[in-house]
Amino acid sequence: MAKILIILNERTLYLYQNNQVVRSFPVAIGKPSTPTPTGNFSIINKLKNPYNKALGTRWMQFTHQMHGIHGNNQPSSIGKAISNGCVRMYNKDAEFLYDRVSIGTPVEIKQNRTGLGNGSNQSYYIVKAGDTLYQIAKKFNTTVEKIIKINPNIKNKNSIYPGQRIKIPD
Repeated sequence: MAKILIILNERTLYLYQNNQVVRSFPVAIGKPSTPTPTGNFSIINKLKNPYNKALGTRWMQFTHQMHGIHGNNQPSSIGKAISNGCVRMYNKDAEFLYDRVSIGTPVEIKQNRTGLGNGSNQSYYIVKAGDTLYQIAKKFNTTVEKIIKINPNIKNKNSIYPGQRIKIPD
């Protein structure tokens, strides 16, 4: 069975199949004034090619307040906290996801990785293409030095790579 996990501070949606990550996708999330809700939800409605072109080519609703996972007509928004609470994806990613989830598919939305059963209360971040340690430190209100200190595999500010999982200081 499919499951969707969205980690807001990573701006990433994970698609699980049989408790294994099948794919991960970069997303845009709600801005501070209209945040994406956290908690446990499920897909309650799906639409192909919705009338509102701002929703892109696919819409997957997960709250009765009209929060949804959808494509978009502003690809440059992906990776930002910019929406009215919805989770935006690239249209091609929304189409991939749409074909693999159904009404009732669980959707879990968390602020960060804390409490995901990784054996600690430590937060983690998955490095994305183009990330720098400075950008990551700024995003999590910490310093490059603190990130390097708690990640023995990071020797200097240039030794991170896309897909790498790094600890984020509390």
